[in-house]
Amino acid sequence: MFAKKNRENESGDHASAGAEVVQWSPDPKSRRRRVEAVLFFSAAPLSSRKISQLAGLEDGTQARTIIRELNQQYNEQNRSFQVKRSAGGFQLLTRPQFSKWLRRLEYIPAPFRLSGPAMETLAVVAYRQPIIKADIEAIRGVSCGEMLRQLLEKGLVRISGRSEELGRPYLYSTTRDFLVHFGLNSLANLPRADRLSGQGLPSWVDCDRSAEASPESVETDESE
Repeated sequence: MFAKKNRENESGDHASAGAEVVQWSPDPKSRRRRVEAVLFFSAAPLSSRKISQLAGLEDGTQARTIIRELNQQYNEQNRSFQVKRSAGGFQLLTRPQFSKWLRRLEYIPAPFRLSGPAMETLAVVAYRQPIIKADIEAIRGVSCGEMLRQLLEKGLVRISGRSEELGRPYLYSTTRDFLVHFGLNSLANLPRADRLSGQGLPSWVDCDRSAEASPESVETDESE
């Protein structure tokens, strides 16, 4: 059974009646097991703050420290999985070399594939977002309405607003699922983003790269 944890806040508010209050063990091994259980059960990336809340830790910094320890343990034991940074959070994932065996399982969905034109359209959106349809077509030299529709249906692209240009056309940006699908932690991890910075790319490239280099980041050992 899973118990819900209700903690009293600093103002002295009490947990709601009928809810079970869990006393978290301060033992380091217990903390690691709790973090591992949270990551194992989650189907999507979780922020360090969310992990700390679910696992009864002090804060996100402690969660990141424990994740680093778990990855070190997984690498030393040559485990088939590891904790990866994905879409701004953390997720427990099997290592890539085991994918061809895991896909034999009936409940593992087959990876969807994008056509060449769809990939080209997605690349333009990824590197130039937010961007209007007319600018995408100007870069590609062809109509891209159908490609955008497919990318929207697959959840890789979203309408992020409207441009201030005449007619206020839609602005298109990538989604969190885009980062998850391509194994990226942020847009700064796009290939060649560092080389293309300052050459017409939006300002988010430098902002995201600065965030990646901040002390808040956790570098995981990805050696196999």
